[in-house]
Amino acid sequence: MKKVQYILSIVFVLLSCSKEDNVKQTLVDYIVDKPFEKGGVIACAASDENTGNVFVYYYPEEGATNIRYYETLNNQIDSNNFSNYIHISKPREPVFNGYLGKFISSSPNEKWVIVTFELNGRIKISNPIRTKQIIKPTVWNDQVDINQDTSGMPLFRWPHNAFGDNAIYFQVITNMNNNLLSGTYTYENKFQYYNISNVVLNITPQEPPDLVINDNYFFTLMDVSLDNWVNSVIEKSFIAE
Repeated sequence: MKKVQYILSIVFVLLSCSKEDNVKQTLVDYIVDKPFEKGGVIACAASDENTGNVFVYYYPEEGATNIRYYETLNNQIDSNNFSNYIHISKPREPVFNGYLGKFISSSPNEKWVIVTFELNGRIKISNPIRTKQIIKPTVWNDQVDINQDTSGMPLFRWPHNAFGDNAIYFQVITNMNNNLLSGTYTYENKFQYYNISNVVLNITPQEPPDLVINDNYFFTLMDVSLDNWVNSVIEKSFIAE
């Protein structure tokens, strides 16, 4: 009899823990009675052109811990209601040698997604991201004009709002070791290395180095929509002149 009671006690504890874990998986329960910051994480999402998977990119500020991925069951919900978001474990990979990160998601339906992390005693929360891998898959191309009339300061131009719903552009310059040299945001469809006169947000870690003439570099652009979906990604290698 005691053995049966012992087994029942273990089952009860396991069921209780499972129930408690399920409750804690919602974003609203994670942040309750804790200081948090809405819009505190820079994040967006794009679909992979080969697999259709969704890449959820985020910028982990220095010192960020407990980076989490939350998603809704579908896109037919109130995206600002944190009780609709469930904590899901997803594969995570470094981007630009860890300067950015990305979660990888495979889903048959579109959702709302949020990324969070903890920093300086606060929970930082990204704006909701609307995935559109079905209705508006991300277009990957290399269509950018690179003008190098000014030596060491290439000027990049690309079509403005070519896919509709553009809110902002994110530009990254990397060397051939994939190390990020500059990371910037503009409203205009142009960026010059390193002229920040039209830059509205600069996440470059330090003063960017001079480009070495005849060395190879890489330009990446994300066309980000109002709901943080990446309409297109431009990737182009170039030789500094």
